[in-house]
Amino acid sequence: MRWAIFLGSATVGGGTYVIFEHALHAMDRGEQVTIVTMEKVPREELYWHNRAAELTWKTIEEAAKEEYDVVISTWWRLIYEAYKVKGKHYLYFVQSIESKFYVSEEKPIKQLAEATYMLPMKMITEATWIQEYLAEHYCKNALLVHNGIRKDIYLPEGECYAPREPGKLRVLVEGPVNVDFKNIPKTVGLCMESKADEIWLMTSSEIDSYKGVDRVFSKVPITDTPKVYRSCDVIVKLSYVEGMFGPPLEMFHCGGTAITYDVTGHDEYIVHGVNGLVAKRDDDKKVIAYINKLKDEPEYLQKLKEGALKTASEWISWEESSNGFYEAVHELCRSGGDATQKQIELESKFHFDSYVIAEDYHNELKVLQENSGIKRIWIRIKRKIPLEVKVKIKRALGLMK
Repeated sequence: MRWAIFLGSATVGGGTYVIFEHALHAMDRGEQVTIVTMEKVPREELYWHNRAAELTWKTIEEAAKEEYDVVISTWWRLIYEAYKVKGKHYLYFVQSIESKFYVSEEKPIKQLAEATYMLPMKMITEATWIQEYLAEHYCKNALLVHNGIRKDIYLPEGECYAPREPGKLRVLVEGPVNVDFKNIPKTVGLCMESKADEIWLMTSSEIDSYKGVDRVFSKVPITDTPKVYRSCDVIVKLSYVEGMFGPPLEMFHCGGTAITYDVTGHDEYIVHGVNGLVAKRDDDKKVIAYINKLKDEPEYLQKLKEGALKTASEWISWEESSNGFYEAVHELCRSGGDATQKQIELESKFHFDSYVIAEDYHNELKVLQENSGIKRIWIRIKRKIPLEVKVKIKRALGLMK
């Protein structure tokens, strides 16, 4: 089969990593896999994954000249571009409920992201909570395929940047520093208030230092991340939204434990008091208390590390995970009842046009509040133009798709 997989970004990131693993496995099994992006991706941007450059890469415009057996969408924004690539089947790999990435003030964007789950696409997801959300809110029966782990590199023994020291607690914070829901500034701040001896930061952000952090590891290739994990005792991961986050599980495989909020997806593998510690969202005192407990009670820290290693030993590899993804794609393609390219196009344009209209209305109201006189009269005249005429004008001017 010929697969076209839409990708929002090729830079270092957990969601991109998952897509690469599934795509490469499918390619290894004989599928012709093309990664489709909005713009050309420089090969040097793929440095962080040792095999990503082996995949075929095309822009949307280039892929639109081809025909594929299956078109798989990922990031919500590119769902609205999927119809531009011809496919016999259209699938949606839902890695999180991405409307949750936006604050309440960004309601139009949140609604547009949510609307993607209403499009006539069959779905695969990576976490139980997402599967349940799609069933409850959209009556969608998404197939569940948990993410795997590279068992060949994530091991408790191996190279490290600095050995763990008995009696000292080295904590790791992980994530981009400028993404609000990843909550990095607050996480570092809480670690600074605790008894932690050292704070390390591993990030996809291009920085070489960060206030309060002893060592920064920026844009680390996948094969080097175990060296960071094996150097630290606990990862403190206080995200507000996750699909099924990988870093705590990777830390488990490398002999450490984790402290997290009760974020979506944590319960796929973290059991409080068994292999890690879980605090309620924004229970900052509890997070600090947990870090201090691991510092003051090394035997308890060791117990959690042992529980984490047991969880790791029972977790699936990427080969098992991607086998499941491969079979899920084929199952959905065999099941029939697929929407046509035209159906996907019409519904995508309807939802996106509705968003543009809502944004225009919002902006006009804002201007009305700030202006008076002839400007206000002109805006009122504009508002009397039928919406369908506005849409046609904007399309003619290249302001809408």
